[in-house]
Amino acid sequence: MQSQTETKAGKVLSKNEKWELIKKRIKKNKLIYLMILPGLLYFFVYKYIPMYGLIISFQDYKPYQGIMGSQWVGLEHFKRLFADPDFWMIFKNTLVLFGLQLIIFFPVPIILSLMLNEVRSMPLKRSVQTLIYIPHFMSWVIIVSISYVLLTMDGGMVNGLLQQAGFQEVNFLLNPDWFRPMYILQVIWREAGWGTIIFLAAIAAVDAQLYEAAKIDGAGRFRQMWHITLPAIKGVIVILLILKIGDVLELGFEHVYLLLNASNREVAEIFDTYVYTAGLKQGQFSYSTAVGFFKGLVGLLLVVIANWLAKKAGEEGVY
Repeated sequence: MQSQTETKAGKVLSKNEKWELIKKRIKKNKLIYLMILPGLLYFFVYKYIPMYGLIISFQDYKPYQGIMGSQWVGLEHFKRLFADPDFWMIFKNTLVLFGLQLIIFFPVPIILSLMLNEVRSMPLKRSVQTLIYIPHFMSWVIIVSISYVLLTMDGGMVNGLLQQAGFQEVNFLLNPDWFRPMYILQVIWREAGWGTIIFLAAIAAVDAQLYEAAKIDGAGRFRQMWHITLPAIKGVIVILLILKIGDVLELGFEHVYLLLNASNREVAEIFDTYVYTAGLKQGQFSYSTAVGFFKGLVGLLLVVIANWLAKKAGEEGVY
């Protein structure tokens, strides 16, 4: 007996009719599906196929023995991770840096977008957008190098200005107290402008008639922004916040590694740099894979929880 499906119009379709309908839709929108195909292939090849390698986190993996020939050790690497004295230091550092990104960095693109939306001169608006986009196209090596030149005690401009003003020089690069402020300022400098693109696109989709009605009611520009613009882009903000929460343990290796040194390790070592040290430098492939597995699992759980909370609050969520 064929399974049946009911369409939105109320007509009951057989299984064969359902597949025929799907084929017609695919044929009708084949160009759209072709555009999607490279993205799907990218995620399949670089995101899903490598997940097979997670199995080595449960093995004592030896490259010359391969995955099939390595000894199975179960949860030994995870037990070692949670028993490692450095685990809680790394976990704390990662959470603190993520908290700084969430509390300080995340609102910055939203505020910038709202400010840019209020600029009425298009040449000025485009010039400002170009200037704040440029840092995103520079690698972290360049960003950190520029910061080094500005902050170094060996002829750095910032310390030179401090000396001229009668203050003592500050060792920004080696002082652990300055690592986190320096980190978050560099993130804002490089990514804040680029982050405005999505929010500006969402603002552009707001119905202009809403602003006209608000003007008639006597609402100023700040009132319009607060009561029209922000509520209109609330859904976009929630979705990006959920995705951001999923990256709680994924802060990026390159940036932190370039700032990391023996003096600030207690506040700068995170999971990404720890995986590099344990996995590539020390050849502990199974252990570093277990650390990566733990990171991914935490991120997945937080996305699911954040999405559930968003739906409870009446928002659409990611899925």
